[in-house]
Amino acid sequence: MVTLTFPDGAARDYEDGVTPLEVAKSISSGLAKKVLAAKLDGVLWDAKRPVEGDAKIELVTAKDPEGLELIRHDAAHVLAEAVQELFPGTQVTIGPVIENGFYYDFYREEPFSDEDFAAIEKKMRFIIERNNPFTREVWDRNDAIKLFTDMGETYKAELIQDLPEDETITIYRQGDWFDLCLGPHLPSVGKVGKAFKLMKVAGAYWRGDANNVQLQRIYGTAWATQEELDAHLHMLEEAEKRDHRRLGKELDLFHMQGEAQGMVFWHDNGSTIWRQVENYIRRRLQAADYQEVKTPILINNKLWRESGHWDKFRENMFISEVKHGAHEEIHAMKPMNCPAHVMIFNQGLKSYRDLPLRMAEFGCCHRNEPTGALHGIMRVRGFTQDDAHIFCKEDQIEEETKSFIALLQSVYKDFGFEDLVVKFSDRPETRAGSDETWDKSENALLDAVKAAGVDVIMNPGDGAFYGPKLEFVLRDAIGRDWQCGTLQVDFVVPDRLGATYVGEDDQRHVPVMLHRAILGSLERFIGILIENYAGRFPLWLAPTQVVVATITSEADDYAHEVYDRLTAAGLRVKTDLRNEKINYKIREHSVGKIPVIAVVGKREAEDGKVALRWLGEGNKQQDIMSLEDAQATLVEKSLAPDLARA
Repeated sequence: MVTLTFPDGAARDYEDGVTPLEVAKSISSGLAKKVLAAKLDGVLWDAKRPVEGDAKIELVTAKDPEGLELIRHDAAHVLAEAVQELFPGTQVTIGPVIENGFYYDFYREEPFSDEDFAAIEKKMRFIIERNNPFTREVWDRNDAIKLFTDMGETYKAELIQDLPEDETITIYRQGDWFDLCLGPHLPSVGKVGKAFKLMKVAGAYWRGDANNVQLQRIYGTAWATQEELDAHLHMLEEAEKRDHRRLGKELDLFHMQGEAQGMVFWHDNGSTIWRQVENYIRRRLQAADYQEVKTPILINNKLWRESGHWDKFRENMFISEVKHGAHEEIHAMKPMNCPAHVMIFNQGLKSYRDLPLRMAEFGCCHRNEPTGALHGIMRVRGFTQDDAHIFCKEDQIEEETKSFIALLQSVYKDFGFEDLVVKFSDRPETRAGSDETWDKSENALLDAVKAAGVDVIMNPGDGAFYGPKLEFVLRDAIGRDWQCGTLQVDFVVPDRLGATYVGEDDQRHVPVMLHRAILGSLERFIGILIENYAGRFPLWLAPTQVVVATITSEADDYAHEVYDRLTAAGLRVKTDLRNEKINYKIREHSVGKIPVIAVVGKREAEDGKVALRWLGEGNKQQDIMSLEDAQATLVEKSLAPDLARA
């Protein structure tokens, strides 16, 4: 007999060899139809695989994250079977689950194309309709190598050869087709369902090594229901429309070019947005009692070695080797600002009365990101952080964390983001500092988060090398998540770099260093803003806030008067005096995402009025008002959120 304990604490005895599917049937036939797998003591388990001993059991359905992961995993297997049926001679390699879907890498002389997708998807649906069961087989290592070698599946044979000697070799069959796989799988192929779609094909090196053969990777997405698939495809369609690279070109915000890969060339429009964002953050930091500093971009590697960053980030640093006769120095462009801020802290004697000391910088950093990882202004090599470091005592961690979280939430709300998730990342496998130090820093940060009343999702092993961190993930207008802000508790780096303060006991103490950012990279955050607003920025952020457009040339002089008046009031204004019909001008500036079009004609000139048309309000009648009232209205509506509250 085996005893299985359910999530509610109830325990039941079953005959030896019982499967999770049989357990589900013992509860209800309806549940048995829904069960895809089980978790035994937290380990995912095939629904039809016998339970091997007493355990805590959780039955997994399509509503669970693990259930959706299994659907995607098995969709990859179905894809591989379909490809090999349609294109004999194709070798299969690996096919993992990824965010929102899956992929499978194939070796084939002739390239795949998007035009092959219709036939492959049709074959996949046919395989799913056959509904063959997934069956698990344990193989002898050498027999499995011979099996795949004889089949001409050299990549599978290589994978088995590289597995540890004591690794259990498992093969999963789905009818006549089978694959090397650790599992688990769904009870049968039919459980995959038909809410899937192949998305794209790309090149990928075997095992990610550019020295190896290039494979063909087919990406797909799969969901538990057709409604979920449709919603995902709609989101992707929206994302394509909002792509910051396309909008950046259309709105003349920035460009990238090969002579400076991963670096951004900001045009006047984009630079205007940058200044509004930077000035807003600067005002918020000044109000929160931050000092603003500026540190060198190029720093001798001696400092990076002492801080520990050289060992951790050396391969991502841009290096400069300088020789003066026999003397040689190695410098690195800073990939982060923290060691430089410690150097400023170390200038002059600090007392406990000086703490907390909040030090901020719009720090220009550089990281040698792989070319393939670069993505518009979202992933770059040169970037500016709204970086800050708070030097404080241990008993100040809680209050500083609470204050920071409140500030971050307020900032995100001002930019239009109110849906926020917080992740807690604890000690990574490779780290600096003792376990005692990590216990102290993790407990301090957890206590502070609880005091702030914030719920966190645990993200094990993903902390910084010097301390645990909070990651703040915001959700945009079409439901995508973006990790932007961070807060990290660091007992290590200030100690390594000799930072101390004189405590109330007249003794030297090492300060705690809180690394924190709200926006993260300004480049990336502006990219998020572009996509979130689809280029239709709120008035306070828009590069051009108002276009004064004339109906007739008789209003040209008055248009200049309106322009001068609004510009003098601090608004960003342009004029359109072209000899074009007003409807043409309105359409053009609406496509250009101009928030307000101030229309003036002969009558408006005579009466000293303007007609304001607001972007996004469709055929709503325009607001006709005096120039004085228009100025007051526009000034009020164009204030940044923090200034509007003042």
